[in-house]
Amino acid sequence: MPAPVYLDHNATTPLDPRVAEAMEPWVGGLHGNPSSAHSFGRAARAAVELAREQVAELVGGQPPEVVFTASGTEANNAVLLSAFAGEGGGHLVISELEHPSIQAAADRLEGLGVEVTRLCPGADGIVCVDSIVGALGPDTRLVCLMLANNELGTVQPVAEAAAACRARGVPLLCDAVQAAGKLAIDAVALGADYVVVAAHKFNGPVGAAALRIREGAGFEPLILGGGQERRRRAGTENVAALVGFGACAALASEELDERIKRLAELRDGLEAGLSRIPDARLHCASSPRLPHVTHVAFPGLIGEELVVRLDLAGFAVSTGAACASGVVEPSRALVAMGVPAAEALASIRVSLGTTNDEAEIARYLPVLAAEVEALRSFSAEPAARAVAG
Repeated sequence: MPAPVYLDHNATTPLDPRVAEAMEPWVGGLHGNPSSAHSFGRAARAAVELAREQVAELVGGQPPEVVFTASGTEANNAVLLSAFAGEGGGHLVISELEHPSIQAAADRLEGLGVEVTRLCPGADGIVCVDSIVGALGPDTRLVCLMLANNELGTVQPVAEAAAACRARGVPLLCDAVQAAGKLAIDAVALGADYVVVAAHKFNGPVGAAALRIREGAGFEPLILGGGQERRRRAGTENVAALVGFGACAALASEELDERIKRLAELRDGLEAGLSRIPDARLHCASSPRLPHVTHVAFPGLIGEELVVRLDLAGFAVSTGAACASGVVEPSRALVAMGVPAAEALASIRVSLGTTNDEAEIARYLPVLAAEVEALRSFSAEPAARAVAG
């Protein structure tokens, strides 16, 4: 039986063997608290600082600007809660494309009296900079605009938005978690005050992420305690995970052009095959996108059901729909850009990675076509019986 095919790299990615090799000494033998003054601690500190340099190079920042966190969620939460620390009130602007870690934090802040403006993207999956500028007010303390959307892969105009915000004295948070390792990131060129990346999205370990804070940008730590991370994030550093983070960042910096080219070729081959499935509707295909993401709707079925059938057939894909308490709801991002709820519910996402190849795409396409046809036939039978009756 063929090995299962993993096509859900936006959820997480397999650990690169070279990254695992770099981590192995710190998992299997080396140890030390980076805050300790003895030789064990100094070795751990050196390993953490090398990782900081490697991550800084990946995002186009300086090592002192990089704060290590346990996840992108923590980093996003830290920036939002910092921006509204102290005196109450204030105004927050976010897009409806943002990750739940930003959406949920915005909801909490709103409950505490912060005014929140949520901006919808256009039908192309892109947030208009003019809408951001139009939303700014005298009390605006922060704008959040992700670099690339996790569902659609659409790349947002962060540099233009950040420049407009800076001209008005408003800081901008850029969640670049999905872009790292698949898109060149230059924090200086972006102009964002805060940039967030996470290792497990580009073949690094889970549990290691980073927040780049522009020099001079305000920040109040979310986690208090010791003096780690220049007193910006307390807690003993996870040395093994950070060593892995540094290793995957260095590999991504070195191999980025090759990865982009290969992933785009795989995606284009996939989408050429999708065009042969009746009524398949690609979302945002003509918009600026990450090279590895395809989002497609198959009207007449439910995406969650298709995901389950594909899993049983040996292919791991995902859907943008969120399932809570047994109720499947349409994707917030798709609804915000004007996609009808029925089409949103009929959508799935394929996100390719460095471990995929042309042979896997060739295996996937006929299975997908067969499962789509089967689900549509199943859905049509009750309707046909009802009409006949």
